[in-house]
Amino acid sequence: MRLLSGASASRLPFLARARPRCVSRYSSASACRAASSSAAPVGDGGARKPWLFVGLGNPGKMYQRTRHNVGFEMIDAIAEAEGVSLSSMQFKAMVGKGRIGDVPIMLAKPQTFMNASGESVGQLVSYFKIPLNQVVVMYDDLDLPFAKLRLLPKGGHGGHNGMRSIINHLKQNRDFPRLRIGIGRPPGKMDPANFVLRPFTKKEQEELDFTFHRSLEAIRIMTLEGFNKSATFVNTAQSSEMLNR
Repeated sequence: MRLLSGASASRLPFLARARPRCVSRYSSASACRAASSSAAPVGDGGARKPWLFVGLGNPGKMYQRTRHNVGFEMIDAIAEAEGVSLSSMQFKAMVGKGRIGDVPIMLAKPQTFMNASGESVGQLVSYFKIPLNQVVVMYDDLDLPFAKLRLLPKGGHGGHNGMRSIINHLKQNRDFPRLRIGIGRPPGKMDPANFVLRPFTKKEQEELDFTFHRSLEAIRIMTLEGFNKSATFVNTAQSSEMLNR
């Protein structure tokens, strides 16, 4: 499978690291172990409900490494780092199942094209009975500066058609987390619809790779220690090291 739209582990060496039991600087090792054992709710049959991480994008080679597909690239980054194979087609999405620590996760890339993403997400949530506070949607955001992140527990669609479709298929319920990945505003008078389909330059892709790294850390904190600690990690000012890269 082609990961990160052609990016390799050698270009992103952090993806080759072994999975940690706990990655957060906010808790002790014992607290991390306790968190990982209770991070996901237990279903009626005694099995933990997985976290569902959904990346939005458009299928097909012509859309690879474009701004509108950063959600797909983020899912590929998680899959490569955590050893998850996106080899199953379920409910109009490429799906992979795995674990972070002891916590079950599902990764999904809807193949419906962006504007119909909810057709897939709605069915996945319904079939697997996943609590909405464990459905995390990752997507591009024109209103955030390039390569910046924002993690929120709920909200509207903000004019993003993929998010609009998901909210519609969740019966207008907006109470699910979302990780917004900044792609910046189009230059001059360029039509935003054309801008989001533009590929990244080599320099932009390198900067974005570090954003994926930070996002991956956030996902690990979220599953092992909870949403609030992950949001604190993402939404506080980035370190000078990240800003100077």
